[in-house]
Amino acid sequence: MSVYISPKGDFFMFTGIITHLGKVSEITNKSLVIQATRNLLSKISKGTSISINGICLTVIDTNKHSFKIDFMPETKIRTNIKYLQPDDLVNLELPLAPTDFMSGHIVQGHVDTVAKLTNITKQGISRTLKFSIPDKFSKYMVAKGSVAVNGISLTVTETGKDRFTVAIIPYTWTNTILHTIKKNDFVNIEVDILAKYVEKLTERL
Repeated sequence: MSVYISPKGDFFMFTGIITHLGKVSEITNKSLVIQATRNLLSKISKGTSISINGICLTVIDTNKHSFKIDFMPETKIRTNIKYLQPDDLVNLELPLAPTDFMSGHIVQGHVDTVAKLTNITKQGISRTLKFSIPDKFSKYMVAKGSVAVNGISLTVTETGKDRFTVAIIPYTWTNTILHTIKKNDFVNIEVDILAKYVEKLTERL
């Protein structure tokens, strides 16, 4: 499990419940500066772990308007961070404190792959998003199971050989970056860690 160890020895994880949105102000091939609200900035400092579009990253600097993170070449290869541009919105989540209510699912902040949005369908007040995903990851997608899409804890509604769908309620649509998503955009995907543990254990049976 990906955790942040505080100086006091407390441990934290993510749950996929997006609490804030940020805006990209600067990006290079190895760093990112994110504008954020005062409320969020008051809770972070150098060394704090934070989820940005589902990627667990470490704050290396802050000021009264923004914070900065560095990322490794592997992160650029494996995630959609390489597609970010100035003024893009990003999902933000601070680590979960032990006393907080866990209303999403266990999210490590370790992106497994990216998926492409192939279709958006509006159904009543909700929207259904269909994604294409590499075959080797589709086995982890289970109807009614959990998946993190750009760091958002969502429930899989349908699955296929190389695809899956999720249903988005109005609150999630409005309060995450999903309201900015377009067909053919790439999103970060973290499959349910429980599925990977089960797979590993059953390999020995």
